[in-house]
Amino acid sequence: MCYTQSRFNALLSACVLSLIATAGWSQSLTWLGTLGGRYSAASDVSADGAVVVGLAYDAAGRQRAFRWTASGGMQDLGTLGGSESFALGVSADGSVVVGDARNAEGRWRAFRWTASGGMRDLGTLGGYSSGALGVSADGSVVVGWAYNAAGQDRAFRWTASGVRQDLGTLPGGNKSLARGVSADGAVVVGVALNGAGQWRAFRWTASGGMQDLGTLGGASSRANGVSADGAVVVGWAENADRQQRAFRWTASGGMQDLGTLGGCCSEAWGVSADGSVVVGVALNAEGRQRAFRWTAAGGMEDLNTTYASLLTNGSVLRVARAISPDGRYIVGVGYNTVTRRDEAFLLDTGFPRRGDVDRNGCVDDADLLQVLFAFGGRGYRNEDLNWDGTVDDADLLEVLFNFGSGC
Repeated sequence: MCYTQSRFNALLSACVLSLIATAGWSQSLTWLGTLGGRYSAASDVSADGAVVVGLAYDAAGRQRAFRWTASGGMQDLGTLGGSESFALGVSADGSVVVGDARNAEGRWRAFRWTASGGMRDLGTLGGYSSGALGVSADGSVVVGWAYNAAGQDRAFRWTASGVRQDLGTLPGGNKSLARGVSADGAVVVGVALNGAGQWRAFRWTASGGMQDLGTLGGASSRANGVSADGAVVVGWAENADRQQRAFRWTASGGMQDLGTLGGCCSEAWGVSADGSVVVGVALNAEGRQRAFRWTAAGGMEDLNTTYASLLTNGSVLRVARAISPDGRYIVGVGYNTVTRRDEAFLLDTGFPRRGDVDRNGCVDDADLLQVLFAFGGRGYRNEDLNWDGTVDDADLLEVLFNFGSGC
């Protein structure tokens, strides 16, 4: 690493002169509303928690893709000429949204939306329908499903250069569906039929093809999410008792059962960039859906218990669908007792603090050194605090602006 003292001093001076106060420990729960209807659900969140996407019903009872910001509220992203749409993924900076929308013929089609270009139909693999379920950090790679000319569902990978790739199937199978993609777009996860007609979680790379991740002793599994580097996969799998359980998979450790909240079943939906935090839904002892967060140290916790102080009497966080790369922001759907409806939510857990690279609750010399040693290197890791793909001045400034917070 080469970083001049003068440049460091300049950045430090900029930090001091800005007089920006250090960020305090804050937690908040925001209900995102609807588009005039009775239901909404959040599917994904940008790296800084500023943009949330999902689906919401409008006043006419139609489901529509939305993009939400604190300043602009909930924006209807429209359709491809039909009546319905829903958003399932968003880029790290919140500028690219992907999902499914009906076209003028009533067919579902994968879309990629930007403010400048609107909603773009990504086409199919020769059939009539498709859907997008995940997007890379920079928005250049989209994954999902599409019908081929034979009418078979196939996992696909689309790139901004116009390449639309059929990812194939597991040996002997004829269907597949991609549900998540790594930050750089190189690793794709999802579900595919095997030769025995069983749905199995898969992990795909260009060099290794489609890998069956197995189960927890049962017949079926499905992958829903993947860490930034593609090393950690999460989803659900059947155990020997044919119960659906949330799992966390690594090449070295295989498939780990994450347990439940006292009930029979659970499902993991999202994972942090470093693979250490998993979110999803589990049944509690009363058989009710509850949003969970899992860590190796704490196991599976009910978000309704951990953040009970943020919930008005009767409100419930039912499903956690996604988590920001740093693990701070969680989105999903819950019951809002004030509006008396199921509604999308944004939970700011307050941790990690801004600039806290090593996640120890204190922004200090150790965090500064981590960014300095990684300076100029690849992003999409903890040192890449603004999640733009490079460890650079912006990341260093974030540490400096928040230096001393929590210490």
